Amino acid sequence: MTQDTEEWVDRLAKARATGERSSMIEWVADVLRGQIFEGTFEPGQRLREEKIGEILEVSRNTLREAFRLLGHERLVVHQFHRGVFVAQPSADDVADLYRVRRALELSAVRGASGAPRSGIDAVAAAVTEGEQALGGEDWWGIGTANMRFHEAITALAGSRRADEIMRQLLAEMRLVFHIMKAPREFHAPYLTSNRRISDLLSAGRTEDAEAALAAYFDIAERQLLEAYDRGGPAGPDAPG
Repeated sequence: MTQDTEEWVDRLAKARATGERSSMIEWVADVLRGQIFEGTFEPGQRLREEKIGEILEVSRNTLREAFRLLGHERLVVHQFHRGVFVAQPSADDVADLYRVRRALELSAVRGASGAPRSGIDAVAAAVTEGEQALGGEDWWGIGTANMRFHEAITALAGSRRADEIMRQLLAEMRLVFHIMKAPREFHAPYLTSNRRISDLLSAGRTEDAEAALAAYFDIAERQLLEAYDRGGPAGPDAPG
């Protein structure tokens, strides 16, 4: 998605209409984080304060505090006299993100024998969603389904804190995925891996599922770092 289309305006308006409000600042941060997670905003894109405040119907101070929260999560950056921009993760960020993801997701899979069946089913449902998107050549949808797959993996740990951390990590990962410029070649193998991991979890073979996920991470991290080494341009989203 390119910011020139202004499609993000419609997406943000829909997010506002369907969102539930608790703390106004946290709500705004959650809406914007969710749109980064969905791939609505691209790395380096300026977040137009006046327009976003108008769409979300919030004050400038509220929006700025929300931006501050997202800045702590490394999702946006403030540039003096220029405004707020979507972050552009570096190769070092990629390595660190995978380091943390291994700790969270591999641990969740390792202990999945004690997870409720609904959790295992949620993993399988995310895989099916990705396969359906592939059938329709919906590369955007594959990326979103893959994010949900990893959310479901983490949820097997039964930790609300782990879920919150993972959602922040995946929003940052979505920004990383813009580096990939050949979505089909990058997507398809991971859907196959997702299905294998899901089937292993369904069969109770948690050790095999953990090994498959560890190998998955090794390959994905290497591919992304190689793309950074090539200085690849921003492109469609991809799973990882």
